[in-house]
Amino acid sequence: MSTAHCSACEAALDLMFSMPEMRGWSLRVVEVAEDESLVERYGARLPVLLLGGKELSWPFGAAEVRGLLDTVRTEQEGGTGA
Repeated sequence: MSTAHCSACEAALDLMFSMPEMRGWSLRVVEVAEDESLVERYGARLPVLLLGGKELSWPFGAAEVRGLLDTVRTEQEGGTGA
């Protein structure tokens, strides 16, 4: 989840694009300003990485993104997750 003119959103995208672990994952940027319910839910926490039904709110770094990826992979493989 993101919005225009958001420096933290740009930083989050730069981080994710720099991570080899993100290869093979699809990324879709959702403009929250276009939907009032998304503004209410995510506005104060932007950017938010949403993956496998799990949310990671800013600020986050590579370690947190890796942890989320690992958790989602484990759950997709039938494990219990972290």
